[in-house]
Amino acid sequence: MSSAGRIERSAGVQSLDRAFGLLELLAEADGDLALSELAARSGLPLPTIHRIVRTLVASGYVRQLPSRRYGLGPRLIGLGDAASRLLGSWAQPQLAALVDALGETANMAMLDGDVVVYVAQAPSRHSMRMFTEVGRRVPVHCTGVGKALIAGLGESEVRALLARTGMAAPTPHTITDPDALLQELDRIRRQGFAVDDAEQELGVRCVAVAVPGSPSPTAVSVSGPETRVTWAAVEQITPVLRAAAVALGAELSGRVAR
Repeated sequence: MSSAGRIERSAGVQSLDRAFGLLELLAEADGDLALSELAARSGLPLPTIHRIVRTLVASGYVRQLPSRRYGLGPRLIGLGDAASRLLGSWAQPQLAALVDALGETANMAMLDGDVVVYVAQAPSRHSMRMFTEVGRRVPVHCTGVGKALIAGLGESEVRALLARTGMAAPTPHTITDPDALLQELDRIRRQGFAVDDAEQELGVRCVAVAVPGSPSPTAVSVSGPETRVTWAAVEQITPVLRAAAVALGAELSGRVAR
C-alpha cells in the first residue's frame, strides 16, 4: 500500500473512532447534547464535531431536535435489537449447560443505562420454574444481576444512579436504603457473587455473577424457588455459575476481537 493510501486509511479509522465516541457521549447524556457540549466533552474541535454529526444525521444515526440539540437516531434501534439477539444466541449454549448442571432457570442480562435488561434465558425443566421475559427491564437495586453489575461501579456512581431511579420495594425484603445497598455491594465484591433473596419476587432466590471481559456490562444468573435454591444450594451453584461466566466472557470478547 502506498504512503497516501496508508494515510487515507488512518484518517478513515480515526473518523470512525470519533463518530463512535460521539454516539457514546450522546448515549451517556440520555441522547441530548448541543454541539458545543459534544466538543467540550470529547475534546474535539467544533468544526470536526459539526462535520461528523452532519454525516451521522444524514445516515439516521443521530437526529437534530427542535431545540437544535442532538439526540440518538432511529437507525440505532435496529442495531441494538440485532446485537441483543446475537448476544442471546451466543449465550444460549452456556445457559443451557447451566440448566443441565443445576436444574434451574439460567439468564443473561446487561446494564442498559440505569436499568438491567434480560437478553437471553434457558428455562428450567421443573414444572415450577422462574420465567423472565427476554427484553424485560428491571431495577438494579433489587435484582441479582443488577447488584452484580453495579458492584463494578464506584460509590459516587451508585449513589447518583439510585438518586435517579429511586429504590422502590417490590417485596418487604427489598433493600431501600442506599447505605445498606453499598454495604451489600462491598460484600458482593468480596465474595464474587450477588444474591436476590426474595427482593424482587417473594419466594424466589437468584444467584448472579458479572461476566468478566464482556464488551458491555453483562451478568449471568440462576434463579428458582427458595425451596430448591436453598443457601446450601447457593454454595453449589456459585462455582458452576462463575465458570460459565468466565467461558462466556472469553467467547464474547473473542467474537468482538474477530
